This record gives sequence, C-alpha cells and structure tokens, in this order.
Amino acid sequence: MERLWFSLLLLAAACRGQPCPKRCMCQSLSPSLAILCSKTGLLFVPAAIDRRTVELRLQENFITAVRRKDFANMTSLLHLTLSRNTISQILPSAFSDLRRLRALHLDSNRLTVIKDDHFKGLTNLRHLILASNQIHSISAHAFDDFLSTLEDLDLSYNNLAETPWDMIGRLTNVNTLNMDHNLIEHVPQGVFTNLHKLARLDMTSNKLKKIPPDPLFLRIPVYAKSKGSPLTSLVLSFGGNPLHCNCELLWLRRLTREDDLETCASPSDLSAKYFWTIPEEEFICDPPVLTRKSPHTVSMEGQHASLKCKANGDPEPEVHWISPEGRLISNGTRTLVFPNGSLEINVTVLKDSGNFTCIASNAAGESTGRVELVVTAVPHLANSTSRSRDPSSEPAPSDILTSSKVALPNNETRGADRRVSLVELTGNSALIRWSSQMPTTGVRMFQVQYNSSGDDTLVYRSKSTAFTALQNYLKPIQLCLSFYS
Repeated sequence: MERLWFSLLLLAAACRGQPCPKRCMCQSLSPSLAILCSKTGLLFVPAAIDRRTVELRLQENFITAVRRKDFANMTSLLHLTLSRNTISQILPSAFSDLRRLRALHLDSNRLTVIKDDHFKGLTNLRHLILASNQIHSISAHAFDDFLSTLEDLDLSYNNLAETPWDMIGRLTNVNTLNMDHNLIEHVPQGVFTNLHKLARLDMTSNKLKKIPPDPLFLRIPVYAKSKGSPLTSLVLSFGGNPLHCNCELLWLRRLTREDDLETCASPSDLSAKYFWTIPEEEFICDPPVLTRKSPHTVSMEGQHASLKCKANGDPEPEVHWISPEGRLISNGTRTLVFPNGSLEINVTVLKDSGNFTCIASNAAGESTGRVELVVTAVPHLANSTSRSRDPSSEPAPSDILTSSKVALPNNETRGADRRVSLVELTGNSALIRWSSQMPTTGVRMFQVQYNSSGDDTLVYRSKSTAFTALQNYLKPIQLCLSFYS
C-alpha cells in the first residue's frame, strides 16, 4: 500500500514538473496553464509545449510556418497569439484540434492568401485578428466553421481588393468589423443587412467611390465615433475614400453623426470638402443624355450585326436593350450586351428586323433611343428546305441526329448534288467537302442553311471563298460549321 501511494506521488510530481520550453515562461495557475514565449528568437513552434496549455503566446519571433503537429491534441487551448512573426504559410488543418479556441491573433505576419482549409476545426472562435499582413485573397468558405460564433474580425492593413462579401454577410454574431486600409472598390448593397449585432464598421482608407445605403444603417442610430455613443448604436467610419459626392451619397450626409472625417474627391466643385460643410442640395445627379447611337443598320440574314448606344450622366448610366418584340435582351449564345452599351447579334434572323430600343438609366432618370435594324433575306438554294410547314405537323427531326463524332466516306453524298459530301458530323457541327473542276473566279461566297428540330426559322452561314477557292481551285474545299443552340 505504501509503495502504491509513493508511485502516485511520483506520477503527480512528474506531471506538475513537465519541462517548460527553453527561454519561455510557464505559469501554472490552477486550473489554467499559460506559456509565454515572446521575443525568444523562435524559428518554429516549440515541440515541448504542455498539451494542457490554456493560453499560448508566441509573438515577436521568427516563426515562418504553422504546421499540423504544432498544436496537435491541444484541446484545452483558449487563446493563441502568433502576432509579429514572419508566417507566410499555414498548412492544411493546422488548427483542427483547437476546438475550444476563442481567440487567434495572426496580425503582422506575411500571409497573402487565406484558403478554405486554413481554419478548419475552429468551431468556437470568437476573435480572429489578421491585420497587417499582405492578404489579397480570402476563399469563399474560409470562415465556414465559425460563421455563427465570430464576434471580432480584423482584416485591416492588407491588400484586399476582392472581398468574399457573401461570407461577410453571414457573420450574424459579429460585433466589430475592421476592413480599413485595403484596396476595396465596391460594397454590395444590403451586404450588412443581417448583421444585427454589428456595433462598429471601419472601412476608412479604401478605394470606395460610392457606398450603397444598407437597410441596417437606416434602422439604428449611426455615429462617427464610439465615444459617448449609445450601446445600441452603430459606429461607421468611411473617411479616406475617394468618395463621389452625388445624390447616391445623400443618405450618408443625412445621418446624425458628429466629427465624421469623410471628404469628397469628386465632382471637382466639391473636391476636398467635408460632408457636413456641404448643403444637401449640392449632392446632385445628372440624368442620362444619349450622345451616340447607331444609324439605320442593314444586315444580311445569318450575318453579324452591331448596334451602338452610348450615354453620359452622373452616375454612369446603365444601358439595356429592348427587342422589336418588346422583350428585354439578355446575354446568350446569339446576343451579347456589353457594359459600354453595345449590342452584338452574332447571327441575325428575319424577325430581328425592326426598331431596337436602348434605355440608359441612372439614379436621376432615364433616356431612350431607337435604332432600326433591317435584315435582308438571302437567296434560297434550289434544293433547300421549304420555309413553309403545316402548322399542325409535329417538329421534324433535326438534320443532326447524333451526338458523337462520325466520320463518313468521301464519296457519301447528301442531297441531289453528288459533288458535295458530308465528311464528319457531331451533335453541333458538320464538316462539308466539295471539289471544283473549273476556275471559280465568279464565286464570291458559299452558303449553308439549317434549322433546329423545334424551330422553323432557317439560319444561314456564309463565308468568302477567296481564302481557298481562288488560291487553288483544283483542290477540294472544306467548310466546318458550328451551330448555335
């Protein structure tokens, strides 16, 4: 019995006497255990760390990477400080065992990218400090494990231009959000709507020209600084941005705030002026004015057509197009609307003929203009498919019947002309070959017509023969067609 008690005493003594890492300070204040290793010249996380540690401070060293084994089995750790090192790499799942960790300080390091697997396992994290790194990219799911628990997120003094706003908008428990001193140019409207606990938002010194009025800003009192402000208020900081002071920022001017630092960068008559010194009536917008649109445009059926529409205004107008049938035109395989107002029609059809309407709109109003497009029909081949069909008949099978590539003999023919052969066929393309036995100086283009199984409209594809037929008319001519869906 005495030997048993003696053995237990030795075991307890050994547990209490676990060696402290070299040049570190270990504080055992029951039931907590803290290890302080700041300014000790560490190149790696010490291996001899007690796995029962509750607080671990490793700031101001020369640690370059965080490895999976560094914090393995440290399930009691609540506070981890790795500030002011030279960390540029976090290996996948390096913190996966820290299920109870509440605060992680990684500020003043050399991180450039935050990936989805960097913070896996931190399901109880409350404070994440990533300030003063070189971060330019954060993956869309990097914070998924603690979206509902995070209270404090500091991303200030980084190189963020693109921000995962969808992820930011789901931090429903966040109280403080610091994104100042980055390269952010755009804030989506409504991104902060569900952050009901947000008390401080700092976005000073970015590249914001405009800030959309978020519903959250209009529901609760907003102040410029936290000193003396009610607990139920929201402190906003947008100073140091090149703000364009027009009617879109009138909502910010109307907020009840004191000592705000926002100034205007444009327009020129308001440049460098503080918000509260500018009367509300000077926050104005200019309605769109059409400065250029295409004249009467003519295109051959099956060819490309380009319609132009440009407008000036403040803010920059957005341009939309309405088809002759009264439908809003969107981007697709046949049509493409560019941000500069141009409308490109890749393959015109006869029903495109008519007046297209371009609508330029901004916060001050809209302006419309009409552009007429005339699509001329091309001549029909003698053996072409008839345009007329019995309306009561079912759609005929498509001429393209297979989705796999099929190689056909050169002598296999299609249609009445035995000199034309279909060489190769796929679900959306065809390779056609024909031979010319005489000079083709009089032929300027060749043409193929086709239609889909559910559409009677014939589509024409034409191409000049000069690149092959006129150079060497005795060699076979090949044409590869790609069909639009």
